Amino acid sequence: MAAQLSPKRTDAVIVGAGAAGNLFAAALAEAGKSVLVLDPGPAWQARDLYSSSIWARRLRWGGPVVESTGGHAFGAGFNMGWGTGGAALHHYGTWPRLMPSDFTMRSDFGKGLDWPIGYDDLRPFYDRIQEEVGVSGDADAEVWRPAGAPYPLPPLQQFAQARLLAKGFHALGMKTAPSPMAILSQDYKGRPACLYDGWCDAGCPTGALANPLVTYHPRAVKAGARFVNGAHVTQLIPGKTARAAAGVEYIDHTGTVQTALADMVILAASTVSNPAILLNSTGGAWTSGAGNSSGLVGRYFMTHSIASVYGFFDGEETENYMGVTGAQATNMDHYGKQSLGSDAFGSLQWQLAPTMKPNDLLGVAMARADLFGAELTAFMERAVHHLAVMFGFGEGLPVLENRIELSDRSGPGGTRTPRVVHTFAPESVKLSENAAQLGLKIIKAGGAAEPWAGPMASAHMMGGTIMGRDARTSITDSFGRSHDIDNLVIAGPGLFPTAGAMNPNFTNHALALRSAEHLVAQWLS
Repeated sequence: MAAQLSPKRTDAVIVGAGAAGNLFAAALAEAGKSVLVLDPGPAWQARDLYSSSIWARRLRWGGPVVESTGGHAFGAGFNMGWGTGGAALHHYGTWPRLMPSDFTMRSDFGKGLDWPIGYDDLRPFYDRIQEEVGVSGDADAEVWRPAGAPYPLPPLQQFAQARLLAKGFHALGMKTAPSPMAILSQDYKGRPACLYDGWCDAGCPTGALANPLVTYHPRAVKAGARFVNGAHVTQLIPGKTARAAAGVEYIDHTGTVQTALADMVILAASTVSNPAILLNSTGGAWTSGAGNSSGLVGRYFMTHSIASVYGFFDGEETENYMGVTGAQATNMDHYGKQSLGSDAFGSLQWQLAPTMKPNDLLGVAMARADLFGAELTAFMERAVHHLAVMFGFGEGLPVLENRIELSDRSGPGGTRTPRVVHTFAPESVKLSENAAQLGLKIIKAGGAAEPWAGPMASAHMMGGTIMGRDARTSITDSFGRSHDIDNLVIAGPGLFPTAGAMNPNFTNHALALRSAEHLVAQWLS
């Protein structure tokens, strides 16, 4: 089918209406630029969100199948988003900052990679983002927190599960602090405070969670950015030279091939989709894919390991149905890269007392997925009153062989769909194993009965389009601008050269704000 030209050329076309895409759209539109945002999923609005585990699945990836393989296959579908808001629509709002040590791992330890920027480069953007969206926490209690402005809101309320789990840490001489959360503890900028009913996973129907539908999307729309949903971008269109992109090609909701021409192309689709679009863009001189002179597009995909530790507090009501899906409290006493033994490497962050609904992936029933029938019934009757859980998030090292590549499966417009290949490095596996053993000691010290650790899992997506100083060893500069294509900017956690052990969305926002303002400044200069 012949491509149809969009009737109007724009200053910027943004691919993806998630956290970074909406932030870029707001910043550019407010600077007077014409902006077109293309997203393959539905045009969600805040009124479309419902407190339901089944409904929450609709907010996850609903596009072409993403294959997953490797020694530790990664569940991309659970981590990706579908529609306006992207993955940040169903994220849990746990917003710690990366540590200074996360930016200089190669220099300091001879492992992983270095970022082209340091913590101090991002610090002012962390500070501004938390004021813009509303972050709750206690900076003084987070004794491990790097320098930065105090949170604009006091910490969220804690319930029995968090207090009971904290006892174990304190008994072993460790500290806990309220988790820094992009969830409102008080009314803020016209949005209501959290109800503590634990439906963050469903996008937060009340608007207390900082998802794009209540933060940057309204600003972008008000400033004139145009959003087109049901638009699956298939490739970048080459410009007059190899160093320029003319725009993007996409399949619209009717199945028609469309072309969107723009002065700037901003890829903000996802950690998986951005490399797939680049690799499918083989027009003109881009024989190995757009922006891929280094051969590293898709490489260094990273995720976090999860060590889950459970226990019963039979003499107490744990109130595990109350709170937030992310965490009520945190501990980072073992964030040092070599703090869990010589055979392990990487940082560790504990998140305590996430809310548990009866079912679904993070629910009570899945804490013992091996139980059925009467055994499961008895477990559920006990667990809904007395179960507690904490998660140890471990750093996954950047490994060249871990990658987003194109599969043999046919996708929209004759493209090839992405495949995720992932295996944790041995040091990362050992980190998670040691974390699980540490977690069992902690929960036992707190008085939990019959503690157990679940199998190693994984969450969060980073890498694949990493930033760096050298075009031979990275895809973009520190502002996300392609080394190869002058008018291509990439956004999202795919830029991260290392993963740390922190939930990525706060850093994603900070990077996007830094890059968007740099782009505006360059545009106006």
